[in-house]
Amino acid sequence: MNAVLDTAPPKTAAAPLLADGRISIYQPEQKGLIYPELPAFSDHSAERLHRKQRLVAACRAFALEGFDYGFAGHLTVRDPEHPELYWTNPMCVHFSQVKVSNLILADHKGRVVEGNHAINRAGFVLHAAVHEAHPDIMSMCHAHTVYGTAFAALGRPLDPISQDAAAFFEDHVVIKDEAGQVAVEEKAGMAVCDWFKGVKAAIHQNHGLLTASRHSIEAAAFWFIALERCCRQQLMVEATGLKPVLVSPERSRYSREHVGSEYIGWLHFQPIWDHLVATQPDMLG
Repeated sequence: MNAVLDTAPPKTAAAPLLADGRISIYQPEQKGLIYPELPAFSDHSAERLHRKQRLVAACRAFALEGFDYGFAGHLTVRDPEHPELYWTNPMCVHFSQVKVSNLILADHKGRVVEGNHAINRAGFVLHAAVHEAHPDIMSMCHAHTVYGTAFAALGRPLDPISQDAAAFFEDHVVIKDEAGQVAVEEKAGMAVCDWFKGVKAAIHQNHGLLTASRHSIEAAAFWFIALERCCRQQLMVEATGLKPVLVSPERSRYSREHVGSEYIGWLHFQPIWDHLVATQPDMLG
């Protein structure tokens, strides 16, 4: 196997970063202010509905970003009661038309156990392998995007050219295995899945971007959106022919810890969720 792999320890969202017990410096110290709170669930049914609704919202967000490419693109989230199963978007349904009622539930063998639509073969090969190999990973996202696919052709990691890019510093890998070959054989999924240990994102050479979250579908979806944006920015900078000034490793790590955590990815998705609920209520049907 060949990959550019960081050696930093896994980043977790649960452990407080601050002495006062807050997960993030963005959490207000002042009490009583309106601010998103992490959800709590009374049972598996409530948590399942929450995850399915956010999975649908992630698909709708991908539609807004223009991440569609025919039937390509697959997002998954593990079922809270049956972690050997995962929910995913249906085959050949546009991201903008995904709703709670047409999601499908599949196992790690690609068998649909709930839902009426077929499963995306490439999605099953990649996602099932990652979910099965990494029980800690809750969610995963992949789509054939313009800038991420273009940047993936370079076969190199992102440079820390900005605070946004620093969120991925030492927290993404470049995967060269199976580069450019469509992942429809199960061995392809196994070749890719090993590189997701302790990182939230991968650039698959000659293929595109993948993100994974141990926290939520919201975090996986936002970091995919962010990674695509960072790829676009780096391509734009490099198109000038000028050498960019890089953020230092020390400052990049500081920024990553404060604006690159799973919690921050979840937090960034909250205004997206609110916007979608207000403008596309049909997604919950």
